[in-house]
Amino acid sequence: MTTSNDAPVSFDSLGLPETLLSAVKSIGFENSTDIQAKTIPPLLAGKDVLGEAQTGTGKTAAFGLPALAKIDVSLKKPQLMVLAPTRELAMQVAEAIESFGKNMKGLRVATLYGGQSYQPQFQQLERGAQVVVGTPGRLMDHLRRKSLKLGSLSFCVLDEADEMLNMGFLEDIQWILDHLPETTQMALFSATMPPAIRKIANRFLKDPEHIKIAAVKQAKANISQFAWKVSGIRKITALERIAEIVDYDAMIVFVRTRSDTVEVAEQLERAGYPALALNGDMNQAQRERCIEQMKSGKSSILVATDVVARGLDIPRISLVVNYDLPGDNEAYVHRIGRTGRAGREGMSIAFVRPREMYSLRHYERLTSGVINTYELPNIEEIGKKRIERTRVEMATVVADKDLANMREIVEAMANESELSMTDLAAALLFQKQLNQPLQPKEDPKPRRETRERSDSRSDRGDRGGRNESRGGRNESRGGRNERGAERGGERAPRKVKVNRTDVDWQTYRLEVGKEHGARPGDIVGAIANEISLDSSYIGAINLHDKHTYVQLPKGMPDKSFEQLKRVKIRRQSLEITVSDVKTVESTPTSDRPRKNQERSNRPS
Repeated sequence: MTTSNDAPVSFDSLGLPETLLSAVKSIGFENSTDIQAKTIPPLLAGKDVLGEAQTGTGKTAAFGLPALAKIDVSLKKPQLMVLAPTRELAMQVAEAIESFGKNMKGLRVATLYGGQSYQPQFQQLERGAQVVVGTPGRLMDHLRRKSLKLGSLSFCVLDEADEMLNMGFLEDIQWILDHLPETTQMALFSATMPPAIRKIANRFLKDPEHIKIAAVKQAKANISQFAWKVSGIRKITALERIAEIVDYDAMIVFVRTRSDTVEVAEQLERAGYPALALNGDMNQAQRERCIEQMKSGKSSILVATDVVARGLDIPRISLVVNYDLPGDNEAYVHRIGRTGRAGREGMSIAFVRPREMYSLRHYERLTSGVINTYELPNIEEIGKKRIERTRVEMATVVADKDLANMREIVEAMANESELSMTDLAAALLFQKQLNQPLQPKEDPKPRRETRERSDSRSDRGDRGGRNESRGGRNESRGGRNERGAERGGERAPRKVKVNRTDVDWQTYRLEVGKEHGARPGDIVGAIANEISLDSSYIGAINLHDKHTYVQLPKGMPDKSFEQLKRVKIRRQSLEITVSDVKTVESTPTSDRPRKNQERSNRPS
């Protein structure tokens, strides 16, 4: 088994082709991480690899670079396939691979995950993608539909294998791997090595090189962490307020995709806050110019993605804004680590939607810190700030400029128009503030979950759409009644369409219900918090008087199962068990009958 060491290794010494080296350097990578230095050579040599390393150690480059080195771009068929547990990670991996392979003319990457229409995915595959990145459920669907063919596949990667196990993908993974050509080179990466993962490795990997990278304890930096709960106003509006009110030297804003870097930077520009976009589409010269502008103080706001920001060192950065939360928890640590360097104080603000609040606990644990609630500046504070800034600007002009001619002109205008000097000053001030009013408009009244049009692509497309906006539970009420009974003569819940198509659902019974005062939100919170399960992986919830049915990923680890048995809601233990009920419909948010039902029940 190969373990880590502390000696930095240059990418130049790892045997990668020049097309990949130049792309890596243009992104800003010079020296490899431990996992990259230990993994790239054996993968280039054709060996299978079993990698044991934490998230955020650079695994994507560790497998992506040697895999890309072997791809024949003239062959318009899948040659590299990467399995990822979530759509967010799949998108992140796909974007990183595209960045690494940007000098490989003709390289195409297809991203296949649930919650998205099949048609664009069919088109990606039909155009001849050599790289396929996807979640297990959707990859299985494409294999069954024959839209994905693996006859030319030479390289397969299991990324975050332990997470896929926790989410119930074990059988799916085995099914997919059974469809690979026997000659396929394999790489499996996991933060831990439970027996089930070792079993997969023993079965599908051929004499693998076992590489273990010890987890590095993150030093507690001098960073004040905050979280703003997204509500009432759009995220871009909140960002503009922070840019105006917060006292920062330089700011970096993290978004999810390359297109988002451009969109957010442009919106900031239009609002009067000059910003630069940094993404993988930029060449080396553009990147260097962008970073130099930040370092020199010519620009003070940088909008970037995770991939290009790795290794970024701009001492001026005093504020980090997580406009979109990262796909993995360790990435959060890397992000906020862009500030608070060399003994300086730093500040981070995360924009967190209600369904994402569970992530904060993980961030606190990883950073050994506390994340406080951030109160967004209100219009009164903004108005006072703008008036004070204008006063200082005018006082500076009076002190530094020769205004003799201007005074004569103003006095003449006052005499000719019979206006007072105050009226003229007020008129000039009115004209000055037209683009940015000294008294902003009233905030909109907060709504339960404000959905932002400008952010719809990143939030809706990447996070599962409408039904996941309520804690991951499917709130659909449509569909026909399906009659059936479980023990005790109860009618089985009606079947509903589960929003996540990449999850193999299992129905569980909880011994808590309406009579105990339980609500769907209580169920989601208890499960998500206890076993650190993303709420999007909690399916439909159906409350009865004394029990509840809930859909969770199939194949729940024994440890998680035992934890949930002991959890209490309203002082009532869950006592979770596997249920025979096959279909579950979510309990409506209100038990009141519908209006038409109320009318029909009235006496005539």
